Amino acid sequence: MSILLNRETKALIQGITGRVGQSQTRWMLEYGTNIVAGVTPGKGGWVVEGIPVYDTVAEAVAEQGAEASVFFVPPQGVKETAIQTIDVGIKLIVVITEHVPVHDVMEIREYATDSDVQIVGPTSPGIITVGEAKLGIMPGNMFKPGRIGLISRSGTLSYEVSVNLATAGFGQSTAVGIGADPVVFTNVPELLRLFEEDPDTDLVVLVGEVGGMQEEEAAEYIKKSMTKPVVAYIAGLNAPQEKRMGHAGAIIQGDGRGTAQSKVSALQEAGVEVAQFPAEVVRLVQKRLASS
Repeated sequence: MSILLNRETKALIQGITGRVGQSQTRWMLEYGTNIVAGVTPGKGGWVVEGIPVYDTVAEAVAEQGAEASVFFVPPQGVKETAIQTIDVGIKLIVVITEHVPVHDVMEIREYATDSDVQIVGPTSPGIITVGEAKLGIMPGNMFKPGRIGLISRSGTLSYEVSVNLATAGFGQSTAVGIGADPVVFTNVPELLRLFEEDPDTDLVVLVGEVGGMQEEEAAEYIKKSMTKPVVAYIAGLNAPQEKRMGHAGAIIQGDGRGTAQSKVSALQEAGVEVAQFPAEVVRLVQKRLASS
């Protein structure tokens, strides 16, 4: 069953005529994603990789019945594009774009919540339901079909963890990159709930990092609501305070909030096995599955 996305999902690509949009469309199609339309204002009538392009998302939905969208649009255009997309009834949106203004993210998140729309990002590598479909830039060859759900704040770390798991014989059901900005559209507990309800997922791996309170909130949710085992890895154990570590959201506040140690402690108190380094995730997954 997986979560959020499957091979039947009708997807549209916003920003399909740009260089990145064109190349990623080709790779998503090769993976099996059911792309039915593209949108670029002023480029209606174009065809990219055999996909018809429309001027507006309303036209694309009316003509092709699209139900999910991925954005390859400039940061200043994300807010307007998101509102238009939500207004025509799209229920799943993935925002790859970086540097979206925080205030725009907050407005979009509220609007999406009020409209019952699942939106992932910004600065997200995307979503992949392994062996079926992907929306975004995740490399399909890094994943193997299986029964492990993956939630990650870091794209590259999620690839490393997924390859290690696949090599050891543990494939993934769905992997979701939530985005690495200080404010994101979807929080970890929301995704944990979806994996908890998914009959094709036996265990969830959470890849976190310093900054923010996502992992602490996840720990509270796990303690109260999760019956499936969770294994985690938190990057940045030695990160200094108030220094951004690559991602915009990977920064420890001066009051000590958001440290790797605070996240590890919260997760361990919730019964989560926490790896000391990425490769240890495999051993902990083996341990938890053997005991569950």
